[in-house]
Amino acid sequence: MTETTETAPGWLAPEELEAVRGRMPILYVDAVPVRVDETGVVTRVGLLLRIGSDGTISRALVSGRVLLHERVRDALVRHLEKDLGPVALPNIPPSPQPFTIAEYFPTPGVTAYHDPRQHAVSLAYIVPVAGDCRPRQDALDLIWFTPEEAASPQVQQEMTGGHGVLLKQALAHVGRLP
Repeated sequence: MTETTETAPGWLAPEELEAVRGRMPILYVDAVPVRVDETGVVTRVGLLLRIGSDGTISRALVSGRVLLHERVRDALVRHLEKDLGPVALPNIPPSPQPFTIAEYFPTPGVTAYHDPRQHAVSLAYIVPVAGDCRPRQDALDLIWFTPEEAASPQVQQEMTGGHGVLLKQALAHVGRLP
């Protein structure tokens, strides 16, 4: 038995998580926060500014693990609240459907998605948010870009691990890829 203090059911101790990551894919959710106009057209895309464990700064989507006994919808809400704040007011339907599935590999080049820690499968969603977003946890800032700015080479080169590819897929999915 591991002697750790659990903060929430479904969490693994760091050494347990490391062992699992080395043996099987982990389920994640990725969320592209967007602002929409009154007709539902995406007008802005929110990208987080994060600092990596190696000290590098990059832009990122909302992302995180799905816990044991946690519904995907609840994982989306939890990660959106964790990164965007408790009053972001995400509009997640009762039965969310991903716009794509991203498969991250620890070996670069297998897919467009790379995570050096693990093999992960992520359900990716486009989530309209209507409230006041204030980055929390390990996010330094949240910047709202137009779809054209978000797809620009300057912003894309600031995204790592394949998040830029995923963002472009999201923009194409909603008909906003310039």
